[in-house]
Amino acid sequence: MAKFLKRDLRPMLATLIDAPFDDQDFIFENKWDGFRLIANIDLSRGKVTLYSRNLTDVTARWAALLPALKKIKHSCVIDGELLALDKHGRSRFELLQNALNKKAKLRYCVFDLLFLDGRDLRKRPLLKRKETLRALLPKSSLLRFSAHVRGAGKAAFAQARRAHEEGVIAKRAAGLYYSGRRTREWLKIKTGHEQECVIVGFTKPRGAREHFGSLALAVYEKGRLSYAGHSGGGFSRQMLKELHQKMLKLKINKKPFKQKIKYERETTWLRPKLVCEVKFTEWTRRGEMRHPVFLGLRDDKPARQIKREI
Repeated sequence: MAKFLKRDLRPMLATLIDAPFDDQDFIFENKWDGFRLIANIDLSRGKVTLYSRNLTDVTARWAALLPALKKIKHSCVIDGELLALDKHGRSRFELLQNALNKKAKLRYCVFDLLFLDGRDLRKRPLLKRKETLRALLPKSSLLRFSAHVRGAGKAAFAQARRAHEEGVIAKRAAGLYYSGRRTREWLKIKTGHEQECVIVGFTKPRGAREHFGSLALAVYEKGRLSYAGHSGGGFSRQMLKELHQKMLKLKINKKPFKQKIKYERETTWLRPKLVCEVKFTEWTRRGEMRHPVFLGLRDDKPARQIKREI
């Protein structure tokens, strides 16, 4: 196996841009709505290790993938996205929330190859890495190779929008792999607005709702928390209960940011530890999300790394 440090397994990140484009120097793939997952397959030890994007070992959590990955006959490190598919075959982040409790249609959609049989492939062109990756994948319903088109970014984006997918990723065809870095070699274009947020408080429930009313959300700006809006929609009854139990363990007496916001008197403040993902319609001039809807918790990224994506 190639000699590498754990930090070499940090995934490369994409930069958000406003609009799709056509360019023969780029390939275009679906932007999958799931969990980033790095698979380290070590044949010498007969072991497969799965890492989240912040390099947490999540092998036990997603052990259902291991039989398929153990069919690969090479030591390698693969980059991809873990998906839960709806009945139409579309990736849906919120379905991953209950994937461990219910039978979910899981797929590991793989799109890059970092190391192979002792060789570091990160300085090879992207299309060469993808070609090699496709060749080593076994047939399995749990594994999917991330297909791409070259040059036709606008058409790819239109197709993603028709399919109600999250968007597209544009990648420079001859680009290298920069572990742990956000570059303009990879560009993401979203069909809608989604944002990762830190949960900093919750309000009292009203009417027939139990446990809590809405979540107070924030992002980090220049090292400090900045209020980003309240989300009161998107919760199942079970999620209200489970999330409330998690939040009660993080109660604090002081508001964790300076801005004055609505519902302060009825808000229970929290240590900024929990990260969630929401969808929303637009950013307001005050830097708040309009109509944010809760999609689910994320445990694959530290709260301190959550910044506003514009």
